[in-house]
Amino acid sequence: MIEIKNLTKQFHTAEGTVDALKNVSISIPDGDIFGIIGMSGAGKSTLVRCINMLERPTEGSVEIDGVDLGRLSDTELRAMRRDITMIFQGFNLLMQRNCLKNVCFPLELAGKSRAEAKARAMELLGIVGLADKARAYPAQLSGGQQQRVAIARALATNPKVLLCDEATSALDPTTTNSILDLIRSINEKLGITVIIITHQMSVVESICRHVAILDSGTVAEQGEVTEVFSHPKSEAARRLVFPEGDSAASLGEETGGRYLRVVFNGAEATSTPLIARMAVERGIEASIAYASTKSIGGKAYGSMLLSIPGGDGAIREAIAYLTQTPDVLAEEVQQHA
Repeated sequence: MIEIKNLTKQFHTAEGTVDALKNVSISIPDGDIFGIIGMSGAGKSTLVRCINMLERPTEGSVEIDGVDLGRLSDTELRAMRRDITMIFQGFNLLMQRNCLKNVCFPLELAGKSRAEAKARAMELLGIVGLADKARAYPAQLSGGQQQRVAIARALATNPKVLLCDEATSALDPTTTNSILDLIRSINEKLGITVIIITHQMSVVESICRHVAILDSGTVAEQGEVTEVFSHPKSEAARRLVFPEGDSAASLGEETGGRYLRVVFNGAEATSTPLIARMAVERGIEASIAYASTKSIGGKAYGSMLLSIPGGDGAIREAIAYLTQTPDVLAEEVQQHA
């Protein structure tokens, strides 16, 4: 269990004191895939650097399995960091070393013999699907392959926690999905707790079980991904989950129409779109005013805004029809939405 308690981090600059984190408290269960998401400047990267004590908190604590990292000596902290490894957006590989030697590096630092390090490194390159690239150098690899090498290196010391700081931000969507599939597989097979720092909703939706939303250095909302993304309570969460913002209210005022917000939270994708089926089967010809949806692994995620003709009866019938599909939620958008 990772317990972040009342964490505050201040930076002192020439212009004054900056509160990067303010009284942050988060609990992360063992073996979880936990997302920390927020807009640029929300404090995400500062938080992840406090988790492994690359940044010392101004106040508060970070405990892993009951051990307060802030109370450890430098020697004890170095030993603990073998259990808390990290991958980055920029991969951070040693360009003058080939893939095998990159993965061997932390094992050498841990005192393993050359033979032991090589055997373990080859095993890890096999896990990430790059055993055939052992002698290749980072410059000869694609971005996705470099990130796989970085993941293999991070696993070298058998860590309990893997920190991913914007680890897929530099990758294209297809490569991102393959890296996320790899992280999910590692989590399931090895039981490693994964903390994903990202600004991408799609990353959290596709892989995380729990999420905390940071806003200006504070936790605006946290909980299970399905609950937070289906029924966001905070303004920060609503901005992330429903980027159309107030457009529904303004459209309703201008046209006199009624609007439904439909949330797809892992619904099974079918050959015939749900809205088209509703028109055929119920005669409700909804117009799509806004849509931001995606298919990940054959499942639909995202939201859309529908203009529904007719009165209360049509709204009720549309909601009943849409929500009979598992993992689809629908609600009328009120004027304050």
